[in-house]
Amino acid sequence: MLELKRLNSGYGRAQVLFDFELRLGAGEVVALLGRNGAGKSTALKATMGLLPLFSGEILFNREKLQGLEPFRIARLGLGYVPEDRRIFTGLSVRENLEAGRQPPRAGAPRWTPEKLFELFPNLGRMRDRNGVSMSGGEQQMLAIARTLMGNPRALLLDEPFEGLAPVIVDAVAASIRELKREGLSVLLCEQNLRYARLVADRACIIEMGRICHTGSLAGLDSDPALRERYLSF
Repeated sequence: MLELKRLNSGYGRAQVLFDFELRLGAGEVVALLGRNGAGKSTALKATMGLLPLFSGEILFNREKLQGLEPFRIARLGLGYVPEDRRIFTGLSVRENLEAGRQPPRAGAPRWTPEKLFELFPNLGRMRDRNGVSMSGGEQQMLAIARTLMGNPRALLLDEPFEGLAPVIVDAVAASIRELKREGLSVLLCEQNLRYARLVADRACIIEMGRICHTGSLAGLDSDPALRERYLSF
């Protein structure tokens, strides 16, 4: 579904990604794990065309993405939820969802507001509430739901559990598992291995802009030396 090949990218002259490589299969949930500053968010931004590629290739559903503007990448069916959510705080839940609407696309789940209210019951109870009066967890649910209104084939989530109360973490994790059952591919950035365990099939660890480990969550759990080397704080 998504293949990142030898990506080199960064901010101005500051290179952050070095020959970064990652693959996301159809209907798979992959966690990109690493410490703060390792390059997780940079990898997602480069994939979405929000940062320039110095070199490398991005294939999404067999189409090349490098050089495309972010809105064109979104129109191809790659959804992105940034770490800071960026909902429209002056708009209601319904209006935020309408802002994200795109036509149905072949090979992707079809989402409607009513279907999303089933996925996120909290949003269903506040359909006319403005984003500014929502909690952080509610805003996170809305950010994911708004992106799903674009009927994406795959979804990039940047730190979806950051700063959330435990009960909201469980709700967001349940929604991600439901997205997998719907056939959606999900790549999420995460620092917390415990949260990744809730949703991911496979983990990739990034360190200093390079992938240094790829494997199952079970394999990562059974290797304390690997966790200590790359994930301890």
